[in-house]
Amino acid sequence: MHDEHEWDVSTIAIRTGHQRTAESEHSEPIYPTSSFVFDTAAEAAARFSGDMPGNVYSRFTNPTVKTFEARLAAMEGGDSCVATASGMAAILATCMGLLEQGDHIVSSRAIFGSTVMLFNKYLSRFGITTSYAELSDLDSWKDAITPETRMLFLETPSNPLTEVGDIEALAQLAHDNDAILVVDNCFCTPVVQQPLKLGADIVVHSATKYIDGQGRCVGGAVVGDSKRVGEEVFGVLRTGGPAMSPFNAWVFLKGLETLELRMQRHCDNAASLATWLEQQDAVEEVYFPGLESHRQFALIQKQQRMPGGIVSFILKGGREKAWQLIDSVTLMSITANLGDTKSTITHPATTTHARLTPEEKEAAGIAEGLVRISVGLENVDDLLADLERAFSGL
Repeated sequence: MHDEHEWDVSTIAIRTGHQRTAESEHSEPIYPTSSFVFDTAAEAAARFSGDMPGNVYSRFTNPTVKTFEARLAAMEGGDSCVATASGMAAILATCMGLLEQGDHIVSSRAIFGSTVMLFNKYLSRFGITTSYAELSDLDSWKDAITPETRMLFLETPSNPLTEVGDIEALAQLAHDNDAILVVDNCFCTPVVQQPLKLGADIVVHSATKYIDGQGRCVGGAVVGDSKRVGEEVFGVLRTGGPAMSPFNAWVFLKGLETLELRMQRHCDNAASLATWLEQQDAVEEVYFPGLESHRQFALIQKQQRMPGGIVSFILKGGREKAWQLIDSVTLMSITANLGDTKSTITHPATTTHARLTPEEKEAAGIAEGLVRISVGLENVDDLLADLERAFSGL
């Protein structure tokens, strides 16, 4: 009998979660059904009450979705996983399941723009307040904590400046203050970074990005322990309904199987582009966790297996030059999505972070000259040639 706890994450991504049916299938099946049939009225009652395990309704119990949840939980080293309709649904379900009126969140300032809107505009309506700290400044986090703080939240590396938070230190700070640490692991995935093993309590994902890997489906996930995630967050899903579809779950399952191979190529390509960009006179600064010039390079080596596939840089000349460069590339797709096999390029100040106020953008370092590339799986020489042509016209 094999012990999956001894397996590498790449093996877990292929061999866990699937319990073969009586058909003895090799590939995981898709169960596109809204409901399930019971043998007796008593069995139906037992399923609905939770006294008997089994499928009830696909909003919260579907075999394909459960397979994806089991596999991602195993990869992250968690006890439970709840799959959701999107990455933002994962964050919302986490907050609704684990917080209540009067609670306080301390969040990194460097998070996705939609997460800022969720915290500031919507959770605030229900009496949950949020303060913001500088991601890499532990004292800033300490100063923001109040007696009502129940959650610390961060993305690491950050989007789009690839700033890194010290997960171990922040986990200790959270626990010392009767709070939990929630880490958005979207940029890294469990093959690059495993926050739960570094002390985090909850990991959230946008499966839309690297887990899918080909820009096909939208989904999210929450991973953690059997109480917080398996009961509280699951309860939000069951009642509130931000459920993942069986088809999307199947696509994400297939994505997990090749995740490590793809992340290695993403990282290698990104490293080549970042090194080239550092040498360009038109570039003020390059942000990439794999560069030794990154001010947190030592921490990155400690808590990440690979640097990731996101490269951001500031062009001299502000928005005008940034837009000119973006419009000049021919191989890269102009879209705000990331984690795709196809390289994508975007202007964060007017896309992913467009809803932030000018003051919020300045505080988060979202400059008008900032360009973000999600480096894909194309031949790296072709990507470099595309950038060279675009830069030559600046």
